[in-house]
Amino acid sequence: MRILKIQTLRGPNYWSIRRHKLIVMRLDLEELAEKPSNEISGFYEGLVEALPSLESHLCSPGCHGGFLMRVREGTMMGHIIEHVALELQELAGMPAGFGRTRETGTPGVYQVVFEYQEEQAGRYAARAAVRLCQSIVNKGYYLRQELEQDIEDLSELQRDAALGPSTDAIVQEAEARGMPWMSLGTRFLIQLGYGVHQKRIQATMTAQTGILGVELACDKEGTKRILADAGVPVPRGTVINYFDELETAIADVGGYPIVIKPLDGNHGRGITIDIRNWEEAEAAYDAAREVSRSIIVERYYTGRDHRVLVVDGKVVAVAERIPAHVVGDGASTIEELIKQTNRDPNRGEGHDNVLTRIELDRTSYQLLERQGYTVDTVLPKDEICYLRATANLSTGGIAVDRTDDIHPENVWLAQRVAKVIGLDIAGIDIVTEDITRPLREVDGVIVEVNAAPGFRMHVSPSRGIPRNVAGAVLDMLFPPEKPSRIPILAVTGTNGKTTTTRLLAHIFKQTGQVIGYTTTDGTYIGDYLVEPGDNTGPQSAQLILQDPTVEVAVLESARGGILRSGLAFDASNVGVVLNVAADHLGIGDIDTIDQMAHLKSVVAEAVLPNGYAVLNADDVRVAAMRDRVKSQVAFFTMSPDNELVKQHTQQGGLAAVYENGYLSILKGDWTLRIEQAVNVPLTMAGKAPFMIANALAASLAAFVQGVSIEQIRAGLTTFKASVNQTPGRMNLFNLGRYHALIDYAHNPHSYEALGGFIRNWTGERIGVVGGPGDRRDEDFITLGKLSAGIFDRIIIKEDDDTRGRSRGSAAELILKGIMQVKPDCPYESILDETTAINKGLDSASDGSLVVILPESVTRAISLIEARRPVGDDIQQPNENSTADTQISVQSSVANQL
Repeated sequence: MRILKIQTLRGPNYWSIRRHKLIVMRLDLEELAEKPSNEISGFYEGLVEALPSLESHLCSPGCHGGFLMRVREGTMMGHIIEHVALELQELAGMPAGFGRTRETGTPGVYQVVFEYQEEQAGRYAARAAVRLCQSIVNKGYYLRQELEQDIEDLSELQRDAALGPSTDAIVQEAEARGMPWMSLGTRFLIQLGYGVHQKRIQATMTAQTGILGVELACDKEGTKRILADAGVPVPRGTVINYFDELETAIADVGGYPIVIKPLDGNHGRGITIDIRNWEEAEAAYDAAREVSRSIIVERYYTGRDHRVLVVDGKVVAVAERIPAHVVGDGASTIEELIKQTNRDPNRGEGHDNVLTRIELDRTSYQLLERQGYTVDTVLPKDEICYLRATANLSTGGIAVDRTDDIHPENVWLAQRVAKVIGLDIAGIDIVTEDITRPLREVDGVIVEVNAAPGFRMHVSPSRGIPRNVAGAVLDMLFPPEKPSRIPILAVTGTNGKTTTTRLLAHIFKQTGQVIGYTTTDGTYIGDYLVEPGDNTGPQSAQLILQDPTVEVAVLESARGGILRSGLAFDASNVGVVLNVAADHLGIGDIDTIDQMAHLKSVVAEAVLPNGYAVLNADDVRVAAMRDRVKSQVAFFTMSPDNELVKQHTQQGGLAAVYENGYLSILKGDWTLRIEQAVNVPLTMAGKAPFMIANALAASLAAFVQGVSIEQIRAGLTTFKASVNQTPGRMNLFNLGRYHALIDYAHNPHSYEALGGFIRNWTGERIGVVGGPGDRRDEDFITLGKLSAGIFDRIIIKEDDDTRGRSRGSAAELILKGIMQVKPDCPYESILDETTAINKGLDSASDGSLVVILPESVTRAISLIEARRPVGDDIQQPNENSTADTQISVQSSVANQL
């Protein structure tokens, strides 16, 4: 077997709208292509021996052991590898249940699709599953140590990629609320929400957390002084910087017992409590000095350690923290009890799990000695031996929920402390004998205030009720009236995507909002180009969604990005599908138009339930998508007699229709006329039907998102098919005695659409034609046939990048198509695009139209600009000269047509 490709999907995709995290492995079964599992000697037995837990996989029989039943009866290896990849992740603590395996158009080559939790672990599972199955095929077994190593590697990948427990709690709560989030890839920043409504967090610090509050909380002595001045009970203490100050400091705080800790430590590092003599004080000083130059010496207050969590000025959780300890059973040594405790699956390394494994350090041995124990002591039954002086969970402590026990006065005090320090999220450490009584009555003190406090003890207490503290954070960041999403309008289709996207963005600009949009020409925010290039994939969309200035996102969503990575967003407000035609077939295992329609339908299916799928009612495959979507549906059509649209509007549905020369919105019995097509520059005086269809789609998408008819009309009448607004899309130039038209038509459907306009030209029609080299032979022949029906004279050229084809082969196929339709058609074959364009322009007759269908739109425009095009009003060239020289639709174009 051979892995040909592994892709990672991260959003709604071809395989699933709901399951966003999928691995797609293209696998060549090679010698196993015709061999089901029941014909491979010893395979079933070897698989069961390696992974007996596969018994739990139901598979298509739908019963326990169903998958192994399939293996025994005979199933293909791709299907088996899918299940093995899922099971390996399960054994590593990453349960995943979704999988699909399908044979491609290439015999013996399969697409194996399965779910993952952590991306790198998913990719590893794909390779490991192939390795395991190949070993069983070859040898009849997979070494146990190899399997154990795979599981350990997967677990390590999970640990490396996993969010911290506090961040994870917030992210899980966001997902439960349907709130989008994404990792920003630096400094552990997480973005909640999209665009202008986004909020950022770093662990439990938020964009609203004040730097002054954080700085003060990190200065433990400064915190204590501020609180003491506010009348808050705090430990008596002082700060020293040198060892020879230690003895005086101990006397100043009233003598032993004392606490020594670093001034700016955290997670209990360098802290020693309950120090009772000089020898212990010296050792404690050294331990604290390893963490900080400045050392706090405080009086030690007896009592229980409590963490009070305050969010947005309110106490939301209280936990009593109990130091790491073991309980005797009368038979085991302390060392054995520690090992038994650490076997708890809830204990892990650091913050990886609900609890942390207990590890002994210097203070642990001192504490054992003080209690009269060693690690070899057999602890009497039910006797507690404390192993740490501090109660931090990160050192093996446990937490007991006390939220319902705290006294109201202590609640008031904690909330006041958070405001005094200036933190939106604060972890306040209180030492008191009894949290149910006011601190003033039991000599309790507030020993510390923490910025970015951990949530683990509250979300997963060892005992007591888990508290949804993450919910309190999200309530603070996104109050009920505060949205987390910006409107997202996604546009797809075989042809017209870029024009419709740009027009839709232009219409939305009439609302005064900041629009971010992506196209094949670049990524834009407002009036400015952020990044040039073919930016129709998820990375460019994420750039828009991460930008804090963007109020509306209009995203061109091409097939390539959806196939490679899925959509960049979890859901949109509007999904527009313009059309589906034969283009890019045979690429990415999309071999038929129906498969392409299924791929394009991802944009429609990913619309929120209260949003709209805007579908082309004139395209059968697009119209059929109405049965797949969960959202509302709105249709657009060039025919007011379209039966589907008639039924839809009669039932109260929305539609955009081209009727009586108008672009109109229909619902029920009423009609809202937006504008006559002749007044919409994009439609070339109403003579370009495919542009009318694009305008209908954009108008309808804007309308369902709340844009007024007046604003839509303003957008339609001020948007032109110019180099500035739609480069390479119906760019018409007046070159004096003839005209030139640049359009990025590159497939049969777009040739046909363009032909509807070109055939109306009264002069000679000259075509400079070609197509991308990665298309099928039959596609080039079709382009030739269509060209013969559109143009009077044809110049055949090829792209600079032949995409794997031999030079000249694409041109020969186009010529073959021309000859089949018009054997006497005048033609030239000039493979170099620049030479071909110049030839077409040089040979143009008076009143003719030279249509250039280029690989490089920029180059084609430059060649025309070099000929000093003139408009109706002749001007000196300037930075906007290209746009200015394109002729007015209402004047000379209309005259020529």
